[in-house]
Amino acid sequence: MREILGRRRRLLSRRGDEGPDLIGAALAFAAGWQWPVLPGVAADPQDGSRCACRDPECTVPGAHPFDPGLLAATTDARMVRWWWTNRPTAPIVLATGGKAPCAVSLPALPALPAARALAALDRRGMRLGPVVASPSRWAILVKPYSLEQLGELLYAQDFVPGSLRFHGEGGYLALPPSVTAQGEIRWERAPLPGSASPWVPDVEAVVDAVVDALTRTGVSAPEM
Repeated sequence: MREILGRRRRLLSRRGDEGPDLIGAALAFAAGWQWPVLPGVAADPQDGSRCACRDPECTVPGAHPFDPGLLAATTDARMVRWWWTNRPTAPIVLATGGKAPCAVSLPALPALPAARALAALDRRGMRLGPVVASPSRWAILVKPYSLEQLGELLYAQDFVPGSLRFHGEGGYLALPPSVTAQGEIRWERAPLPGSASPWVPDVEAVVDAVVDALTRTGVSAPEM
């Protein structure tokens, strides 16, 4: 554990000469922060722009569970090490919910609505935790929430942009430094190094602020 914690900054944010240290990052998430993870399906080795699951309509190519399924997600260091020793380029997939963070994600394209929404949140002084960025979407990590809690929260809104997505119980999210068929997964807002799991805000605060920011800045992008 001491070795994992001491190497976290390098493992979670840097790319070495031989590519991203996925096994080190996966161990930091699972053993260090107790976030259940599992390997993603990865890109098709014959066509890096397609998903290895071979579904032509796959919406998250290379960035979702396949074999094993989502229920296999674990914090066990031995299992994590075995997975990535055998599949060293597999994306790291977080099983959201339970004791792990959930997420609210916004489209990164077109017109950079996610970047503009985060800038609006910064201007209003809202505290955010880690933010995960893929080429198509940015995801704000939040505290775990239930489906009922999310439903009540959305019902209370006058308007909810169709571009928002919610990664709650039973959901998943690819984590840095994974590389998927869509491109590299990175930290837009990196976790601060330390021995404890990163602080994340409540979902209520994030949804209220994001809906307001998207509406006020006119960047309520179409659903993607």
